[in-house]
Amino acid sequence: MNTDVIDLLELQLLMKEGVEDLFPQRLWVRAEIASVQVKANGHCYIDLCQNQGGRVLAKAKAVIWRSRYLPLAAYFREATGGSLAAGMEILARVQPSYSELYGFSLSIDEIEPQFTLGAAELEKRRTIERLSGDGLMDAQKGLEAAALPYRLAVISAASAAGYGDFCRHLEGNPYGFRFSVTLFEATMQGENAPQSITDALQDVQCAANPFDAVLILRGGGSALDLACFDDYGMCLAIATCPVPVFTAIGHERDNHVADMVAYCAVKTPTALADLFIDAYAAEDERISSFSTRLRTAFLSRLSAMDARLDALGARIRAADPRNVLSRGYALITGADTVVRKSASAFAPGDELRVVFSDGELRASVFEIKTND
Repeated sequence: MNTDVIDLLELQLLMKEGVEDLFPQRLWVRAEIASVQVKANGHCYIDLCQNQGGRVLAKAKAVIWRSRYLPLAAYFREATGGSLAAGMEILARVQPSYSELYGFSLSIDEIEPQFTLGAAELEKRRTIERLSGDGLMDAQKGLEAAALPYRLAVISAASAAGYGDFCRHLEGNPYGFRFSVTLFEATMQGENAPQSITDALQDVQCAANPFDAVLILRGGGSALDLACFDDYGMCLAIATCPVPVFTAIGHERDNHVADMVAYCAVKTPTALADLFIDAYAAEDERISSFSTRLRTAFLSRLSAMDARLDALGARIRAADPRNVLSRGYALITGADTVVRKSASAFAPGDELRVVFSDGELRASVFEIKTND
């Protein structure tokens, strides 16, 4: 029998002693959060990992004890606007330890929030570089949007305040314009958001009836909450969508890659509603101006026709025989009442009528003298 045998406890104690000797002081470790869970007792348990090329290279369990977690979480939230979450890269100060019952673990007492923000910004730059290299940053800008978008596909969480604000603002427009709005539900923050939004974009394109525009709505949030809108896969789906994509993500200070590759980006859901309302209002005003111009032209034509009629009436009144007779002229007719315009039209003995303005005479021709 091999005499080099030790029991498990002795082995674990040796491991513990070795770890403590190897790491007598705390050190800073860069890693990605695979999962995070805050227990009812107030302790925060984190699974850390390091990935490369889609492969997990290393994993470790970590804990932030309750006494340290509350102030650390508050500081991190104040600095970044968000909480610790899966998929986030962190720089943490840890104390490696080894337990004979629970194995190797890391105790975290500090997390540098600026590193996390920097990692998110670095990922954003990488996304921009990849899309630019593929020639897709301005692909949406080359699409021709409908002049009056009516069928609108909205990608949002159904309970999101931004989606509710958009619908109320659009439906309550003062002009009474009506739109067809279809909701495609999606997760709008966190590690699942990019794939959820990408799937929703695919559903929009597979719909039986085509849409005039796709709207991605997300109200305000922290920089880390909105970091998912810099995801390469999701931004690629937006850039290659054959339907114009309009985004309303975050606040005035936010500018995400999703906004950059979209056909049009505004800052709030209500501003996006105004964009469509204003398009219809401008068209309504344009049509109204045509109506005004047509009415003005029609009235001008009628006025010109009235003037011509008045002139014609004046000419007709001026040519009225009664007006001629009133100026001292007389009208000569034969006995048959046919007007005679020449003396040669009569013969001696013919009867004639001489019409004046105040009466007429009946006479007969005694003698005819011509100018000849």
